[in-house]
Amino acid sequence: MTQVLPILSLVETRVLGVLAEKQRTVPDSYPLTLNSLVSGCNQKTSRNPVLELSESQVQAAIDSLKGYSLVAETSGGRAFRYEHNIDRVLRIPSQSVILLTVLMLRGPQTAGELRIACDRMHNFADISSVEGFLDELAERPAGALVVKLARLPGARESRWAHLLSGTPPEEVAGPGGASSDGAHALHDASLGEVAALKANVARLEAELASLKALVGRVCSELGISEAG
Repeated sequence: MTQVLPILSLVETRVLGVLAEKQRTVPDSYPLTLNSLVSGCNQKTSRNPVLELSESQVQAAIDSLKGYSLVAETSGGRAFRYEHNIDRVLRIPSQSVILLTVLMLRGPQTAGELRIACDRMHNFADISSVEGFLDELAERPAGALVVKLARLPGARESRWAHLLSGTPPEEVAGPGGASSDGAHALHDASLGEVAALKANVARLEAELASLKALVGRVCSELGISEAG
């Protein structure tokens, strides 16, 4: 029976998306080491939002995804490596996995944008082919994996979003209810900035705790009070 998945976090979908992407774009390096996976998660290109995740954050996401069987760990060489099991767990074809991959890494896209973004992983014959796989994902008997967002006033095409992280936030319209590319960009940038800030705060808190522990050890060895 097809597994019913819980709602995944932004970090979990980023990790899953990177594994699926790198399997096809850099097969010689796949499965990925933790370092390679962190680098892929923190890429500045082809990512929305742009994140700055630490190794501990990525490792925590890996451990969580392993619990859902979406990620598997293999040992070989001097480091553990990781691979995804999206197609096996969700029982969807490789073309659908690729479409989900782009949506996880880049956020909502039109069918035309998806066809272009997927080109390095799969060459869809035309936009109708992309839409066919999207429709299958949206009508999946075990539960929809994508949703077609309402077309904003002035937009020529509707965008699609994945549902692995739950229902996506409502679209942003421009002044007076009219849509604009600037509104989309502002909305996406805001989401990216919040996620990046949260990641930076977590990293800084970990570094602060480490520095406090170091100062405590030094003071103990020198026999002085930390307050002094």
